[in-house]
Amino acid sequence: MEPVLALTDTQISTWVATFMLPMFRIAALLMTMPVIGTTLVPARVRLYLALAITVVVTPALPAMPQVHALDISALLLIAQQIIIGAAMGLSLQLFFQAFVIAGQIVGIQMGMGFASMVDPVNGVSVAVIGQFFTMLVTLLFLAMNGHLVVFEVLIESFTTLPVGDGLIVANFWELVLRLGWVLGASLVLVLPAVTALLVVNIAMGVMTRAAPQLNIFSIGFPLTLVLGMGILWVTLGDILNQYQPLAVDALQWLREMVRAR
Repeated sequence: MEPVLALTDTQISTWVATFMLPMFRIAALLMTMPVIGTTLVPARVRLYLALAITVVVTPALPAMPQVHALDISALLLIAQQIIIGAAMGLSLQLFFQAFVIAGQIVGIQMGMGFASMVDPVNGVSVAVIGQFFTMLVTLLFLAMNGHLVVFEVLIESFTTLPVGDGLIVANFWELVLRLGWVLGASLVLVLPAVTALLVVNIAMGVMTRAAPQLNIFSIGFPLTLVLGMGILWVTLGDILNQYQPLAVDALQWLREMVRAR
């Protein structure tokens, strides 16, 4: 007679908790972080990626708490992992939105605020300059292996912020305070371009006062647009020096949020 494999409820619950709890944190991050968490990547692909990462990293993670798969405590732990992963992803979204806001500010100043297009990442209409800055920061983020740093912080968070820790939302309230950082970073990015365009607008105003018969709308608008494109082209030469401190600040804050080193 062949032996029968007997499994207890405790063993099944332990196996489920070992893979299920980390997967929810990883999946929440992948669903909300930039680049991977956008509408360009199908949800099914993100789910498969989260499952693959979970299978690879689970043997190296600390021991998970023993909970019953259908108990209320397991549901609370799942909610905790979703909150942690989503907060990490939203913190990175704030970093990307700083460049989007910077592009919209420049677009409005140079008269291209009306030129909008559908953003395939977020599914909303944004200014063309903002979409350009979004693609630029995405390429810089991937070229400098920012996604690898995010995955490193994610895996380290299981040690610094283990599953079952009582501080469920530790440091996550600072997400609201980071909104001010986003606005400040946006202004720093576009301050030279905005200052130059402000000088151009003042010059147009002086011309209007000096020659009232001059049709400023037919002359000023295309002139401001051309000068704005030239100013934007010149200021992009220093975009890397502006990107690096902001990226370092965003990734360092991500580490501090999960109490990583």
